[in-house]
Amino acid sequence: MSETAKQTAQYLLQINAVKINVNRHFVWASGWNSPIYCDNRKILSYPKIRKLIYTAFAEKINEKYSDCEVVAGVATGAIAHGILVAETLNKPFVYVRSSPKSHGMENLIEGELPENSKVVVIEDLVSTGGSSIAAVEAIRKARCKVLGMLAIFSYEFDAASENFAAANCNLTTLCDYTTLLNEATKCGYIKAEDIEIINNWRKSPETWKK
Repeated sequence: MSETAKQTAQYLLQINAVKINVNRHFVWASGWNSPIYCDNRKILSYPKIRKLIYTAFAEKINEKYSDCEVVAGVATGAIAHGILVAETLNKPFVYVRSSPKSHGMENLIEGELPENSKVVVIEDLVSTGGSSIAAVEAIRKARCKVLGMLAIFSYEFDAASENFAAANCNLTTLCDYTTLLNEATKCGYIKAEDIEIINNWRKSPETWKK
């Protein structure tokens, strides 16, 4: 567990970007019921935390993908984070829509993305990885090379690991489910006896109901 992961988890809990409630579940856009809800958009309202995130992303890119030529954000949650990373690194920025625009040029990728560019993709959150990998594939179809994806948080679902492996895309996250639960337990955000409920949810989130 890295210091960045611990600090990110602490900040997410501090600003209520992550909500945990085992007694009243949240409903995700996918229709899944969950005792956890993560809204990383809240980070943008806190300059200190926002800077921690984009600085950590920039450092990861310099460390792992020094040949990066373009930074891409996944719409909509990672657009702002991606722009901050691109500005820090003085790199071009593009973003990938969830679906092509219905008018005008009907773009799926917004911005200037030259063929053969080496791209690092920024994501705010990874659950199963479906929408994240769709963005990766869109960039590949534009005849560019995806060096890897960086995300703020991952639920560490087995499905995500399998999907990223199948897509041959490396995923690096600043924080993850395991670290978050450790920090939430330490600070008293959740009770130790609630961890079993949350872990049972993560085993089969698509069918879970308390």
